[in-house]
Amino acid sequence: MTLLFADDEPSLQELMKLELPRLGHRVTVCPDGLTAIAALDKNTYDCIIVDLDMPGRDGIGVISHCKDVSPETEAVVLTGKSSMETAIAALRHGAFDYLTKPCKLVEIQALLKRVTEKRQLTQKCRALQHRVQSLEGTPRLIGNTPAMQKVRLLIEKVAPSNSTVLILGETGTGKELVARALHEQSTRASNPFVAINCGALPETLIESELFGHRKGAFTGADDHRVGLFEVANGGTIFLDEIGELPKSMQAKLLRVLESGEIRRVGENKTTQVDVRVICATHRDLQAMVAEEEFREDLMYRINPFEIYLPSLRERIQDVPNLARHLLARHRGKPQGDESLIAPDAIDVLLSHVWPGNVRELANVIEHATILCDSGPIRAEHLPQQLSSRQLQGAAKLRRGAISLRDLEMEAIQESLERNDGNKPKAAEELGISLKTLYNKLNQVSNLEQSA
Repeated sequence: MTLLFADDEPSLQELMKLELPRLGHRVTVCPDGLTAIAALDKNTYDCIIVDLDMPGRDGIGVISHCKDVSPETEAVVLTGKSSMETAIAALRHGAFDYLTKPCKLVEIQALLKRVTEKRQLTQKCRALQHRVQSLEGTPRLIGNTPAMQKVRLLIEKVAPSNSTVLILGETGTGKELVARALHEQSTRASNPFVAINCGALPETLIESELFGHRKGAFTGADDHRVGLFEVANGGTIFLDEIGELPKSMQAKLLRVLESGEIRRVGENKTTQVDVRVICATHRDLQAMVAEEEFREDLMYRINPFEIYLPSLRERIQDVPNLARHLLARHRGKPQGDESLIAPDAIDVLLSHVWPGNVRELANVIEHATILCDSGPIRAEHLPQQLSSRQLQGAAKLRRGAISLRDLEMEAIQESLERNDGNKPKAAEELGISLKTLYNKLNQVSNLEQSA
């Protein structure tokens, strides 16, 4: 590291000039506080080691100046006054740690090693944040239809507030993308965004995931665990598929939303958190309340502001731009390039009903990219699920000869036949969750029984 050492004792100055370079560091030695401040104004250092009592300017003053001109520089205090007040004063002004004189060289070496480890960890954390941001990208809602313009307007209006938001829409429409856009346009954008799918966790683990647990709270709790509400403290938590949350957890979530306090499993004390909550569901919460599957008080608590995200068939004109955006992301090409997809492929995409919404479109584009790694995507590169038979079905739908539910079921049945009845594979092919597939099959089964 590049170090600055400031102390008014000549013997210590000479010692550090010799020993710190021997330990592999570059060092600038200053005899007083004013000289140290002048050096900080000219150069940047990884760490400063300063005596607390120096002529001209004391160690606390040097540290304060250092944090003003170079906040990332770590500071260590040397003091002959061993007292808790001294340590507290140094730490309050941003010192990493302090050493009491006389101290051994091995103690300084050990402390500098910890400073080095902290700086390396900070650099790794920044690199990971950069990688995550690069992978996720900036939340971007593609589409110029009136429905999508309304969504963008609502996001712009509610994002700066701390209001809880409920995002409604079918599976695969991009509700998490809307939640990320709300977070990125809020005053909490520099703090964590944490997403959790309430329907993807076993009922026995949901409370631990959300609120954390104490070691030994239940079988398998071998360590203390911080819950996602604490991880998101100061930021935003996105509770996807809130309609799948068990009723026992609905009451606990309601308490957290009303009080801002969480309680880890196995603990009696509560912890205060400052978290903005965004929820999403594809289910009809009003119907669930009527059937006593969802708490009415929780429903009113989570939707003071509601955003409806339209299905892809409701904004079919956005399909070409969405497809080009998804393809450009795969290939690393400019997103406005209309030559990425040939006109015959665009015709096929516009004729499909998209029961799996944007998620299904993303799967179709990925499939086409594998078959055609260069040049424009053509109709023959698209999956067989977009066959002429399905196009004829879409035409019937436009003429009113077949219902949307029947067309969706036709697509599901064909996918099940192609995958030999394997429901997980069929759901993946259609771009919908396995739970949605079962729900649609159960709906048809119930209609047949009632008939």
